[in-house]
Amino acid sequence: MKIKNHMETSLELRMYGLVIYNASPIQQAIQFGHAVVDYGLQHFNTTQYQEWAHKYKTFIILSGGTTNENSQRLGTLQMHKQAFDEAGIVNVGFKEPDLNDAMTAFTFIVDERVFNRRKYPDFNDYVKLSKDIRYRGFGWVETDLPNFDLYKLIEADLSVGGTGYKAWVKFVGGEKNAFLRDYLKQFKLA
Repeated sequence: MKIKNHMETSLELRMYGLVIYNASPIQQAIQFGHAVVDYGLQHFNTTQYQEWAHKYKTFIILSGGTTNENSQRLGTLQMHKQAFDEAGIVNVGFKEPDLNDAMTAFTFIVDERVFNRRKYPDFNDYVKLSKDIRYRGFGWVETDLPNFDLYKLIEADLSVGGTGYKAWVKFVGGEKNAFLRDYLKQFKLA
């Protein structure tokens, strides 16, 4: 089996996962581990998985709430997975055979543009920074913002959906990363 080059990207990667809240911490970690294994089985040949597995191996386990497959009363874990599926986020769930095949976790890989808010600030921070630069008369400003033309952002429409927002979405890696940045704010570590 040929494996693609696993060092193509230069962005840090992390394996995130949502797990059921009502399991002990060790059981949450085990359920997360099952989902990681299933993710690897399904996405072994992808560049992103190979780079994460060879270079980073970092886990972030978040509390995803309840599990319930009943379509009339879906658990929050199922609702979160559904939101990820609808947003086109590659993810893999795990259903525990010892718990009547209830979904207990799902995992997905994110790059640093999702979690590194110092290097990739939230949109509102761009707006604030652009206003500060405008106030200073467009003078030189020290910033950690890599490869991004702040002057274009300042002159662009800064409302959500405007050209400035679209430039920010591109800067953080596209719509999927913008979705993840916003969606993951609601979760706490498991």
